[in-house]
Amino acid sequence: MGRLTTRQLATKRNRKKKLTQKASLQPGDMLQERYRIVGTLGVGGFSSVYQARDMRFPNATKLCAIKEMVISAPDPQIRELTIKSFEREASMLAMLDHPAIPDISDYFTEKDRSYLVIDLIRGKDLEAWLEEQTDFLDQETALEWMLQLCDVLKHLHNQKPHPIIFRDLKPSNIMLDQYNRIRIIDFGIAKLFETDRKGTMIGTEGYSPPEQYRGQATPAGDVYAMGATFHHLLTRQDPRLEPPFTFAERPIHALNPNISPAFEAVIMRCLSYDPKDRYIDAGALKEALQAVAHGSQAVGEPAQGTPPADGVVQPVKAPVEAAATKTAVSSGNLIKPLWTFKCEDEIRSKAAVTSKMVLVGAYDNNLYALSRDQGEFIWKFPASDGFGSSPYIHEDSVLIGSVDKHLYSLQLKNGRVNWRFATESPIYSSPVVRFDHVFFGSDDGYLYALSAQGRLVWKTNAYGAVRSTPCVDDEQIYFGTEGGYIYCLELSSGKVKWQSQAKRAVTSSPALAEDLIIVGSMDATIYALDAGSGWTIWRTRTRRPIVSSPTVNGDTVYIGSSDGNLYAVDLGTGRQLWTYETDGQVTSSPAVWEGAVYFGSTDGNVYCIDLKRGKLRWQFKAGGSVISPPTIMDGVVYIGSVDNVLYALSA
Repeated sequence: MGRLTTRQLATKRNRKKKLTQKASLQPGDMLQERYRIVGTLGVGGFSSVYQARDMRFPNATKLCAIKEMVISAPDPQIRELTIKSFEREASMLAMLDHPAIPDISDYFTEKDRSYLVIDLIRGKDLEAWLEEQTDFLDQETALEWMLQLCDVLKHLHNQKPHPIIFRDLKPSNIMLDQYNRIRIIDFGIAKLFETDRKGTMIGTEGYSPPEQYRGQATPAGDVYAMGATFHHLLTRQDPRLEPPFTFAERPIHALNPNISPAFEAVIMRCLSYDPKDRYIDAGALKEALQAVAHGSQAVGEPAQGTPPADGVVQPVKAPVEAAATKTAVSSGNLIKPLWTFKCEDEIRSKAAVTSKMVLVGAYDNNLYALSRDQGEFIWKFPASDGFGSSPYIHEDSVLIGSVDKHLYSLQLKNGRVNWRFATESPIYSSPVVRFDHVFFGSDDGYLYALSAQGRLVWKTNAYGAVRSTPCVDDEQIYFGTEGGYIYCLELSSGKVKWQSQAKRAVTSSPALAEDLIIVGSMDATIYALDAGSGWTIWRTRTRRPIVSSPTVNGDTVYIGSSDGNLYAVDLGTGRQLWTYETDGQVTSSPAVWEGAVYFGSTDGNVYCIDLKRGKLRWQFKAGGSVISPPTIMDGVVYIGSVDNVLYALSA
């Protein structure tokens, strides 16, 4: 118990780094010809806190705390707006009257800095308190602290005409004073001065609720932050050092078995991803905590089936009636192929379909062209190695990359070579054509842009193998790398506009929907990024890595995971709507057609699932794992398997 964990050491180092940053004011400096600086209490990126003496009381030593905030905006209008916002918020806080809220006695602006003068609280914040402890926080103390915090938050949430939202509740903003009473010390007013940060990022990652990242602040958001704070205090797991929104994967009792199930249930309800599933405000939370303190069942516990904390819903087994349907379909052999075509090695890529032909690459080094109606052989093109890339049809040509390091352009009617382009490494990324230019990635770490004649227009170094298929719109290109980065490039020049980092490889191919880039990662996370800036809007966790590429249909994202599930996720929030579990990994990328989603699994099945209910319509058993994504045209599903066979199935 006496040793610090890696997370605690990292937190301690970060804290020490903050405290050793240079302060702008030194002991002896005067502000407003009234406040003499005595020392520095803390320094951050945009604000510093000093201990000062109020010289209006020459015969008494009246100490206070002064928070200094830097106005960094170079634009004069923005600077003026920032100062007005500061004065408005400071005036509002000065009118609050609660023993847990330090009094604000003065505020002013000098040059490029604004200042708040507040009561000096002697004690330590809960982050510092936690660093000094060797044992877990006990339930009785945790309950008492939470009840005190509920009192002050209730006071804020009941303000008229509008509730005041604290927005940044976390251990370092909660003080334990010299009388062991809880005080809150920072209303996040300094965030007004962080002009280089996106507005939706008010708060602290790990403690802030998902909706606050989208600029929505409600009393239920403070409830979430309370849950995150006490999950941290009770488990000693710092949420800033964990994947976001993963509290459900780290139950409190697993690390601190002295916490009762009723108390844990209250905290985990606070951490529900959807605000509607939490306690509506601090008053409702206080009632539930009082019930736990009195030994009765917690008030307002979520009904059975409510999504667990932070939206990380555990995969739901297929309903009994769906399971029965699966058995009946399989045993009754109700789904029969319209036709099949057998290659000489595995099919792992996606087929391309025209009005008359189906084209598919295989690891037997051949690209096959088949008749669409009967699956009869038309022609094949042999490369010197296998095809992991999917073919792309453009006008009268077909483009495809090969493990032999070449991108090929072939005549659609006969498979003869128009041109080929060599890279330094195998090509698994599938080509995309836009504005008569071809875009694709290579394991050599570059994203390439070629003319329709196969000449290099530009290439951009992504410093990691590019197996993700690029998503191309009118002005930008989006793709992932095996190094864990998601890039946005200018279409015309290949210049990097932004890059975002996942924790592991991004083999999944991005999808663009409503100014969001949706993509999965091997870090078991689905990311929704702002297409213009790369800022993370939401993240949703699965239990295992993601190779599958997302498909967006309306307001829903469909994506598979190697945890064996297909996930249906709300596009706007990342909340899981339903999951469908298979007996293998789902690396196949789903396709949507007429009210159903289709995909394959390594359990050897092709699945057809109802979009709205997540229930099985039918399944087909292939002779091997189905890694290939389906292609659907005119009511026919074309999909390959590692049993070397391409199947045509009726949708």
